[in-house]
Amino acid sequence: MSARVRAFALSIAVLATLMVALLAPAIAALAPAAAAPLDAATGDALILAQEDDEEPAAEEDEDEDEDEDEAEASVLFGTFRNADGPVEGVQLTIAETGGSDLGEAVSGENGQWEFEVPGPGDYAVTVAALPEGVELRDPDNNTVEVTIGTGRRAVPLALGEGAAVSGKVALFLQQTLSGLRFGLIIAMTAVGLSLIFGTTGLINFAHGEIVIIGAVVAWFANIAGLHLVLAGAVGVAAAALTAGVLDRGVFRPLTRRGVGLFQLLVVTIGLSLVLRFIVLIFFGGRSQPYAQYAVQQRISVGPFATTPRDLVIIAIALVVLIGVATGIQRSRIGKAMRAVADNRDLAESSGINVERVVSVVWIAGGALAGLGGVLYGTMFRVSYDFGFQPMLLLMFAGIILGGLGTAYGAMIGSLVVGLVTELSVVYFPNELKTAWALGVLVIVLLVRPQGLLGRRERIG
Repeated sequence: MSARVRAFALSIAVLATLMVALLAPAIAALAPAAAAPLDAATGDALILAQEDDEEPAAEEDEDEDEDEDEAEASVLFGTFRNADGPVEGVQLTIAETGGSDLGEAVSGENGQWEFEVPGPGDYAVTVAALPEGVELRDPDNNTVEVTIGTGRRAVPLALGEGAAVSGKVALFLQQTLSGLRFGLIIAMTAVGLSLIFGTTGLINFAHGEIVIIGAVVAWFANIAGLHLVLAGAVGVAAAALTAGVLDRGVFRPLTRRGVGLFQLLVVTIGLSLVLRFIVLIFFGGRSQPYAQYAVQQRISVGPFATTPRDLVIIAIALVVLIGVATGIQRSRIGKAMRAVADNRDLAESSGINVERVVSVVWIAGGALAGLGGVLYGTMFRVSYDFGFQPMLLLMFAGIILGGLGTAYGAMIGSLVVGLVTELSVVYFPNELKTAWALGVLVIVLLVRPQGLLGRRERIG
C-alpha cells in the first residue's frame, strides 16, 4: 500500500506535465516560427499571444528607454464579414470623441482589424471607405462611439444584409469561447483547492501563490533557455514541491499540535502574503511574457476566431480534468480520497493511511495549480499577483458555486464562473466582469445554499 500510494502520488503530480509534453508536437506545428508586430495600417491580422481581455500588455518599443514602465494597452478591434466570408480592405479612422484624429486601420485578409489607442477614454470609430460591392447595414450610421478602459474592446460595425455574424452576436460567440478557455483554467486550479478542503477542512488562501510559483518558475526556466514545454514541466514540479513542503513542514506539525482550523486559516493568509512578496522580490513588479508563442496568426472556424495556442490550452485542460476525474472515481487512491473527504475517522479506522492520502492531495493539487498558472501565463502574461486577482477569488467562487469539498462541483462551478466572467463584457464594462461572476454566485446560493452539486447538511 505504501509503495502504491507513493507511486500514484508521483504520477498525479506529473500528470499535467505529461499532457503538455504529449501535445508539444501539436503546439510546435500550429505555432508560427517567427513573431512580427501588428501593423494596423497594412491590416496584418496578427494577434499577440499575451492578448489579455483583462490586462493586455502594450508592445515595447525597442528604442524606448529600458527603465520606462511598461504600459497597459487599450485596444479597439473588430471583424468584418459578409455572406462571402471575411471582408478585406475596410478602411477606418479612429479619433478621440470630440477631439483629434488618432490614425487609421484597415481590415486584413481575415476581416480583422486592431488599433491601439492612447489609454482609457471615449473614442469614435468611423468607416472611411469600403471595398467595391460592400455596404454597411446602416449606411447613415458609419460612426460608432465606444468607451474603453485597459484591455480590448470590440467595435460593433455591421456590414450589409447577409452578414454572417456582427456586432454583439459576434462578440457573444467569441466571448463564449474565451469563457470556456478561462473556465477550464480556473477549474484546473480549483480542483486541488477543493480536494484540500474536502480532506482536511482547511481553506487555503495560499493556493493562489502556488499558481504564481508554477508560472514564475516556468518563466525563469524559459528565459534561461528551456523551451516552454520543458519550462512548464519545471514549473509544475516546483508548484507540486511547494505544496508538499507546505503540507509536511507547516500544516501537518500545526495540526498535530492541535491548532484549530480558524488559526490555520490565518496561517494560510500569512503564507499567501509571504510567498507573494518573495516572488515580487525575485520576479519584479512587471508582467512578463514567455519566450515562445509571442505572436500567432488568428484562425477562423465558423463564427469563432482564435489562435492555435488557445485551442491547445483548451485541449490540455480538458485532458487533464478528465484524467483527474477518472482517477478520483476509479483509482484506489481516488477512492481513498473520497473516503477521507466523506468521513476522516471512519476512513482511518478502516485502514486508510489518512496522512499519506492528504499528502497526495496536496502534491496533486499543487501540480494542477502550477499547470493552471503556466497556461494562464501563456494565455496572458506572467505577473507576481495574478494568483490572487483574479485567480483566487474566482477559484473560491467556482468551488462555492459547485459545492464545497467536491471536485466535480469545483469543475462545473468554475466553468460557470468563467463563462459569466467573459460573457458579461458583451453588455457591461470590462472592469465589472469579476463582480458579475460573484453576483451570480450570490444568486445561486440564495436558491441553493449547498451549491450546484453539494449536499444538504443539518447544522446544530
